Amino acid sequence: MLPLIPDPQFISINSGIFTLDTETKIQVSVETAKLGQMLAGLLRPSTGFPFPVVIDGEPSKTHQNRIILHLTDDFENPEGYSLFVTENFVRIHAGELNGLFYGIQTLRQLLPTEIESAEVREGVSWELTAVTIHDKPQYQWRGLMLDVCRHMFPVEFIKKYIDLMALNKLNTLHLHLTEDQGWRIEIKKHPLLTEISSYREATPYPSNRNELDGKAYGGFYTQEQLIELVDYAQERFITVVPEIELPGHSVAALAAYPHLGCRGEGYAVRTFWGIEDDVYCAGNEDTFSFLEDVFGEVLAIFPSPIIHIGGDECPKVRWETCPKCQARIKSEGLADEDELQSYFVRRIEKYLNNNGRRLIGWDEILEGGLAPNATVMSWRGSEGGIKAATAGHDVVMTPNTHCYFDYYQSEDTENEPPAIGGYIPVENTYLFEPTAGIDSTHGPHVLGGQGNLWTEYINTPAQAEYMTYPRASALAEAVWSAKVERDFDSFNGRLKTLLERFDYLSVNYRTID
Repeated sequence: MLPLIPDPQFISINSGIFTLDTETKIQVSVETAKLGQMLAGLLRPSTGFPFPVVIDGEPSKTHQNRIILHLTDDFENPEGYSLFVTENFVRIHAGELNGLFYGIQTLRQLLPTEIESAEVREGVSWELTAVTIHDKPQYQWRGLMLDVCRHMFPVEFIKKYIDLMALNKLNTLHLHLTEDQGWRIEIKKHPLLTEISSYREATPYPSNRNELDGKAYGGFYTQEQLIELVDYAQERFITVVPEIELPGHSVAALAAYPHLGCRGEGYAVRTFWGIEDDVYCAGNEDTFSFLEDVFGEVLAIFPSPIIHIGGDECPKVRWETCPKCQARIKSEGLADEDELQSYFVRRIEKYLNNNGRRLIGWDEILEGGLAPNATVMSWRGSEGGIKAATAGHDVVMTPNTHCYFDYYQSEDTENEPPAIGGYIPVENTYLFEPTAGIDSTHGPHVLGGQGNLWTEYINTPAQAEYMTYPRASALAEAVWSAKVERDFDSFNGRLKTLLERFDYLSVNYRTID
């Protein structure tokens, strides 16, 4: 059993060993040269070998002691790859650069775990077992969501988070950037969002959730920092999907621009967790002008073809008594406040579509009627996703039964860090099946799955890692490997080697029970 996560589609272990040494070269084309340099950068620190990157046309079986990166037209799946290790050479084939990148991650996991060390490891034998691997993912959306609103994390940590995603062949980072408790993205046209909306007066104690610590908390990411993160992720074939919450979870924005709320005054960035009754006023044209300003700058930062608008947990009590909202319901011929929310989402979707992007939202956007081109992210179990897929809409499954990484990992909660509640051990995540309950006709509408890390009770990078791993590795296999080939006992055995790799990478993972 080779210690690979996620488990490849096909493996044949052959006779022979390929040995890396001071003469090993990395052979590339002009198109693959950047990946070759990335591979060399991975191999050099711990081996001390030079690994020169050479551009040398078509690969040949006569090329001795080389690692060859080769693009070919033989792959239908752009993320698929083949990896061949022989006594004389290593060759990775793929149809696209991201496929080659995933082949490199597999090659990395075939090497001794010491390859992750930043120091030369004397006495380590850098050998690869001869093997043939053909591989491709089952799903195109393989993601993690990081909430940076309740608690922020340094840019360098988010880069590390991206690196770990890449090692696990995850390809989508969903950044939750705005909330009741803090606005985290610089919008230059509306500077009060960073001056006022990004700071709250206090935070609840994890041990006593009804008491505040009395300490101001806040901050934001500049547009330059976010562009840097997007570029860093793109180099690792990860798409960063921004989330700008609407119509609910928006009181932080209202604290800066109160005229955008139904009451028009009395707002403050929320300190306690939970849901706020104050939301954007759906009857006010200024609301939509403001949001179009915001999304205009968001789209300039994030090239992601899909943009998250939240859409969850939006109380309607303000709308029920707001003259502007009631006038909107009447003028648009809407049945009720649920349809008013659908109207709100449809207007934002039209703006995004007109700017070449698609909309995704939590499953509450189904209420009152779904926007025509919207994708649904199903979190309240899988029911919303099943309903949306059956109706012909694309879906990303992220049910809180399997994919909420802010839940406890053990029933012995007294010996675990604070969590929001619930219980999802690594095995539950591993058993996640995105298309469960969906017939084969509508199965193609399921784009994939995602793990969510909400951070009300996660305030340090170390704790974020602890809550994410190894569950994210289990998720990675669930959304990459074919269901018929998945086996938790096998995964658990392979995971031990991955965790040794994490030790060299200084990852604060939770140990296996």
